Amino acid sequence: MKKKLLTTCLLLLAVVCANAQQEKKWYDNIKLSGYGMLQYQWQDKEETQSNSFNLRLLRMILDGKISDFDWRVQIQGTNAKGPGEPTVQLVDLYAEWVKHKEARIRVGQFKRAFTFENPTHPITQGWYAYADVINRLSGFGDRAGEKSSGGRDIGVQLQGDLFPASDGHRYLHYQVGVYNGEGINRSDKDNRKDIIGGLWVMPISGVRIGAFGWTGSHGDMLDPVANKNVSVPLNRYCLSAEYDKDEFTFRAEYLHSQGLAAKSIGSNEIDYSKGDKADGWYVFGIVPVVKSKLHAKARYQCYRQTKEWDSAKTMYEVGANYFITKNLEITAEYARVNDRTLNKHDYNFVDVELDFRF
Repeated sequence: MKKKLLTTCLLLLAVVCANAQQEKKWYDNIKLSGYGMLQYQWQDKEETQSNSFNLRLLRMILDGKISDFDWRVQIQGTNAKGPGEPTVQLVDLYAEWVKHKEARIRVGQFKRAFTFENPTHPITQGWYAYADVINRLSGFGDRAGEKSSGGRDIGVQLQGDLFPASDGHRYLHYQVGVYNGEGINRSDKDNRKDIIGGLWVMPISGVRIGAFGWTGSHGDMLDPVANKNVSVPLNRYCLSAEYDKDEFTFRAEYLHSQGLAAKSIGSNEIDYSKGDKADGWYVFGIVPVVKSKLHAKARYQCYRQTKEWDSAKTMYEVGANYFITKNLEITAEYARVNDRTLNKHDYNFVDVELDFRF
């Protein structure tokens, strides 16, 4: 009797262990990660001087794999609306067929296939914010009035890497996507889709030279002259170059936009005074002073909201990033700003952040 009981217990233990191993394998395909960014900013802009600690953002990320598909869910919390009015929203939700490097298909909500800078994470991008021209012409706080969408939209994208080199990198990358054209968490407002594509060559490891194009529309815009809602055509392009290797990063991009602007971010009312063209550019370098510990950086950027110099906002920035550990860093930068849309063009700006990953 005892022998039978022992045998039964051993069999039950074997079944439990087998199930536990299966559960472990299931959990091995899911990864929880994220990061937080704490910020202090000071500026002496005329009539709007500020000096404040901010909670820049929190990201919670779930990545997983099912057969030949990768998937991601990403939620963001930020104080974008201002103190006491935090914004929590879904920013990424997609699945991607990744069986072949030459052709991968992504479906859901994700980064638009536009510019080198847009897809970089805020915590790895290296600056207090993306360049102004990226923010205004790539779907962050967009010129077209689209609410801040982190450069994302809902759609489907095909991308791939072709022609492998002997060192493992690939010489050519392509990507093309079809999107609603309204930003995150919004359905299409005019039943017309945006088409965005990019192509770049990588002649040697670490170097990318590329170009991007975007054609589409922004729906449900209020025309104050005709007093009715209309769809505003949108056409943009970007020229890009980058070197990123061994902790050295140099990048330059020029963006051009054709299409009427909204009165402000998040507004759907057309502002004819801003014209139908805008452009801008940036160039920066980040170099290691002490490898894996201290980086120095400098950036020059300019955004012209009417493609005229009297609407230009130019920033000259210098700073440093100090890595306390691999997952904990302090960043600091100073900028001299020249904004020709203000009565007093020149002012100073300082940003200091404590950023961490988990």
